[in-house]
Amino acid sequence: MFAPPVQRLVTELGKLPGIGQRTAQRLAFHLLRVDPEDANALADAIREVKEKIRPCEICFNLADEARCRICQDERRDGAIICVVEEPGDIIPIERTHEFRGLYHVLGGALSPIDGVDPEDLKVAELYRRVEAGEVREVVIATNPTTTGEATAHHIAAALRERTPDVAVTRLASGLPVGGDLEYADEVTLGRAFSGRREIA
Repeated sequence: MFAPPVQRLVTELGKLPGIGQRTAQRLAFHLLRVDPEDANALADAIREVKEKIRPCEICFNLADEARCRICQDERRDGAIICVVEEPGDIIPIERTHEFRGLYHVLGGALSPIDGVDPEDLKVAELYRRVEAGEVREVVIATNPTTTGEATAHHIAAALRERTPDVAVTRLASGLPVGGDLEYADEVTLGRAFSGRREIA
């Protein structure tokens, strides 16, 4: 249907998450219409990120040096570690301006069905960080999914056994602000009930 170079571009764009065949075609035709400088800038950005970005040696966030910008920031509280599944999970947490500790990126969530075991994640590295002795709290911020919950329970149980003096907390979950009860599913509503607190 298309010339081979165009078809290859559509095929490669279609491999991106959330991009279907029609969207891949629209993006390909957009790239054909833009100035060569803009198209080359995109290609250079992709090449640069693949060449220069690597996991932070401490938390496994994305970094262009040995340590990520968050781990380099001396104003952060190193006694609190927030555990997330992927580097992208750090962004919404940082936008809240509520958390001033450090992070630990697991690189996924436990899923025995998919063959993802603790050895496949950065779980052992988390335990080593906590056992080093400076951490007083670990906030588990894995996604509120079946695999995220299983990961949270696995990590919490192991940390309670290894470092009983370290507090292990979980992000609260429940009804979103502005949400209506009639649109809430049973799991969300159940969590909202179990996490209820007294009105101050």
